[in-house]
Amino acid sequence: MLVLCASALCGAQTPPATEVDPQLKALLMQTVSQADSFHDRFDAEVWLLDMSTRLRRFLPNEQQRLEFLRLVHREARIAGLKPDLVIAVIHSESLFDRYALSSVGAQGVMQVMPFWKAELGRPDDNLIDLATNLRYGCTILKYYLDKEKGNLRRALARYNGSLGSQKYPDRVLDYWYSFWYVNE
Repeated sequence: MLVLCASALCGAQTPPATEVDPQLKALLMQTVSQADSFHDRFDAEVWLLDMSTRLRRFLPNEQQRLEFLRLVHREARIAGLKPDLVIAVIHSESLFDRYALSSVGAQGVMQVMPFWKAELGRPDDNLIDLATNLRYGCTILKYYLDKEKGNLRRALARYNGSLGSQKYPDRVLDYWYSFWYVNE
């Protein structure tokens, strides 16, 4: 069905099994035109539609959901990460709440600690801003993944500050494989 819906967005002659909401189609096309991290327009349409459908229960507003996905894809690709992995981290860290604040002060969807702003000499950065939070979070996760020579479990544990425990990596990997994984 995903291929049929994506084909409908591309103007294919075969009608989809279910009609695509015209507002969603227009919004998706606008988002696709702004998406600069995809190989081509078709990849953008398919990925955004697929992930938007999966994410709907967490982010009901279509415009916010598509903008979120576009930013996640862009920042994940810039950092050299799989966007679906980043979504699994966000699922685990904040349940997609851009205003999330942990008991230890971590902020935003990727739960970035504010000390990073001082470390980078950027005290005015707003970690609640989605693009800023994603840039920090993806960069930090990629750093730990490189530091751990590709060992995702250890990188995730470092990201969470729980090196030595498998609880957090297990949770992220469970979300990734159960909800978000995309075979590329």
